[in-house]
Amino acid sequence: MASDSSFDIASKVDEQEIVNAIDQAMREITNRYDFRDCPTTIELNKEEKTITITTTDDYKVRASNEILRNKLVKRGAPLKAFTDEPAVLQGMNKMVQKIKIQDGIPQEKAKEIVRYIKEQNLKKIQATIQKDVVRVSGPKKDDLQQVMAVLKAHDFGIDMQFTNYR
Repeated sequence: MASDSSFDIASKVDEQEIVNAIDQAMREITNRYDFRDCPTTIELNKEEKTITITTTDDYKVRASNEILRNKLVKRGAPLKAFTDEPAVLQGMNKMVQKIKIQDGIPQEKAKEIVRYIKEQNLKKIQATIQKDVVRVSGPKKDDLQQVMAVLKAHDFGIDMQFTNYR
């Protein structure tokens, strides 16, 4: 087993890049004419791993979300790691939208990835779930590179990074 090579499939987003993108988006929103006299905020909740957009109407929620997504792309954050919830009207003049941040691979997606790797019928390739990471191991590095290529070609609906390649 010591001669086996391995890599991890992870899904992490750099929190500092999210903070920087939110700051840039807020700066742009405060300078835009269509947001004048409109209390709009974008806040990051690190414990719940959510971003909350609060503003006055649906148009401004969509515009704020688009500005934020543009800033996230420019900062290198993968958009697949962010899931929008529908905007909700709270009170008379307040719309709130939450955006969930994916941190780690969810168990059902991890099981789907492992099942997909096993369906490829590659000899001696093992895939195991370890908390929020999937570890793939095998005796040949060429087979592991083939697994990476196959996984990149298939869309699982989540952002994946290949780390810890040994």
